[in-house]
Amino acid sequence: MRIAILGFGSVGQGIARAILAKDLNITVTGLADSRSGIIDAGGIDVAAALARKGNGDSCGTPGVSPADVVAKADYDVLVEVTPTNVETAEPALGHIRGALGRHKHVVTSNKGPIALAYPELRALAEANGVLLRYEATVCGAIPLIHAMQEGLAGNSISRLYGVFNGTCNYILTRMAEDSLTYEQALAEARELGYAEADPTYDVEGIDAGVKLVILANTILDMHTTLDDVERTGITLLTPDALRLAEDLDCTIRLIGEIVPKAGVLRVSPRIVGKAHPLVVEGTLNAVTVEADLAGDLTFIGKGAGSTETASAVIGDLLYIHDRYVQGS
Repeated sequence: MRIAILGFGSVGQGIARAILAKDLNITVTGLADSRSGIIDAGGIDVAAALARKGNGDSCGTPGVSPADVVAKADYDVLVEVTPTNVETAEPALGHIRGALGRHKHVVTSNKGPIALAYPELRALAEANGVLLRYEATVCGAIPLIHAMQEGLAGNSISRLYGVFNGTCNYILTRMAEDSLTYEQALAEARELGYAEADPTYDVEGIDAGVKLVILANTILDMHTTLDDVERTGITLLTPDALRLAEDLDCTIRLIGEIVPKAGVLRVSPRIVGKAHPLVVEGTLNAVTVEADLAGDLTFIGKGAGSTETASAVIGDLLYIHDRYVQGS
């Protein structure tokens, strides 16, 4: 199977390393970062591209753009892993439209296009006889979307709730463990690379809200936007609040929740009993799904990271390979 990769940062490099490490029958024929690109129908030397990035260089030839790769490379699947833009979804949205229009499958970790334009993209994929897969957009390595679409097919989901953001979970874990202030825990998260220089996207609940929109629209047949999500972040939480929860044998976690029949989507700090399965430590994610046939199921795992996100992308690629392009 031939793939083109757009985005060669942490996630893109994680995918490349996984392809090199495993015998997956995947050949990379197109590759682009923000500054350069490569198109080679015979197969790109992925190890050499990784070495160039490791030395601080571009992955390929300056002047070869992601749009060039979309339009000109010879591939079966476009892997779109450029940084997320939840305001316009660009440039990823244009990349995905272009690939689907060329009758190419698409796998993406980019939340923007799925949150903002899923109905359009699904219709475009169906019209062109190809698949659009997006497991990596929600909860990293946890195969939540696949489990809900495939494993829980036939179930009615009455509620879904959990810890969707590892940065916030790390901050709250540290505040509870060592009575750190929010500012101290955030500084530690930044130092360890868990938080961005501007953490607003995480700590104000935007990231968790976008993930709820993706699940609501793509699995639960709701028609929502980020504006429909009631959001309260963690910036005003104090060590005193965590201590009060501790006195009740509880703690506080930033919980995202969907109640489909009530049309509810919300993200807010909640007091949770310490024995609850959603009380995970550090940067882990955890999601409980309430289903009528299967009962309550809780999924726990790493919600971010180069290798972890690559796991979800590789899973989607092999899903497509086994069903559509085997032997190509």
